[in-house]
Amino acid sequence: MQIDYWWLLVLPVFFGLGWIAARIDIKQLLLESRALPTSYFKGLNFLLNEQPDKAIEAFIEVVKVEPQTIELHFALGSLFRRRGEAERAIRMHQNLVERADLPAQQKLEALYELAQDYLKAGLLDRAEELFTKLKGTTYGEAALKFLLEIFEQEKDWQKAVDTAQQLEGITGRSHQKEIANYYCEMASKEIMDSRPDAARPCLERALAHHRLCVRANLLLGDLEAALGSHEKAIDAWKRIETQNPSYLALVVGRLVDAYKKLGKPADGLNLLRGFLSKYPSVDVLNGVFTCILEQQGAEPAYQLVRDEMRRNPTLLGLDKLLEAQLMDASVHRRHDLELVKELVHQHTRALDMYRCDNCGFRARQHYWHCPACGEWETYPPHRTEEKGAPA
Repeated sequence: MQIDYWWLLVLPVFFGLGWIAARIDIKQLLLESRALPTSYFKGLNFLLNEQPDKAIEAFIEVVKVEPQTIELHFALGSLFRRRGEAERAIRMHQNLVERADLPAQQKLEALYELAQDYLKAGLLDRAEELFTKLKGTTYGEAALKFLLEIFEQEKDWQKAVDTAQQLEGITGRSHQKEIANYYCEMASKEIMDSRPDAARPCLERALAHHRLCVRANLLLGDLEAALGSHEKAIDAWKRIETQNPSYLALVVGRLVDAYKKLGKPADGLNLLRGFLSKYPSVDVLNGVFTCILEQQGAEPAYQLVRDEMRRNPTLLGLDKLLEAQLMDASVHRRHDLELVKELVHQHTRALDMYRCDNCGFRARQHYWHCPACGEWETYPPHRTEEKGAPA
């Protein structure tokens, strides 16, 4: 077998070069280590021993001795903010912003961190000012997202609309659902202040931005009903069926009331019966049950609930069935039914809730804007038990 003798000459050369490079790296590392104050190593030791408070104090000493440790300034400031010590974070990042020798990119980073400190501390006006300055920079997209959060907290919906549109231009991601809800918030305020002429254009803009905005038609129906135009209100609420029929559960009571005021309760019952057959839900069932009870009596109401339970059995439906049976039960049988109903009702209380699809937050009432995670339209109109119900 032929041996490549030239490898015997090359290998020692490579080995020697590697040894020299390692010696240089080790020498440089030792020089840098000696340049660091002992407080730095104390801080690392405290971190390794899970003593974060002592570690922070040690690192603060490093910052005092070595003001050039910019990255340590940033790290400490972020750590203070995460721990809820907003004032210390603000001081740390303000020191960086005020340094004349700070490079331009690091100055931007310091402003961005300081803006987040102000936001964490609840100083929204100062946070808004700094995030606004950061628009058009490398932190522009993140700044706009924080500005959107601020405007939502302040309920400055027009600024929220403008900011969401700027974000769309930068990211290419649609914010039409959010923008439609901002216009709905404006409309709700105008309706509460008895200014229907100002509310209507807001709802039209909401639908122009997001034609599937159920909330806009719901509010439009409320607006017409408040003006006494019950037929127009019914038309607005019926349009929800073409947008997302599962949300009809939210307007059942409104529809029943509007048909009563028009003197056409039977028409309302027929409409709700059609909804129940196509889009079964507890809320629609309650509406139909109430209408039949008022118009036809207890026995037909009981038959309705019994038939619906066979078609779509749920514990919430069982609770309603027991309620229907109680209305026509004998005195002796009533006691047993009340006992069973109370037991069922205790179990259904945990199911008779809405749940956010984004964060899982549960609530007795339906929200368009989740109070926990801040997302829009993440609450399905079905109760917890009905999650599997058809939409």
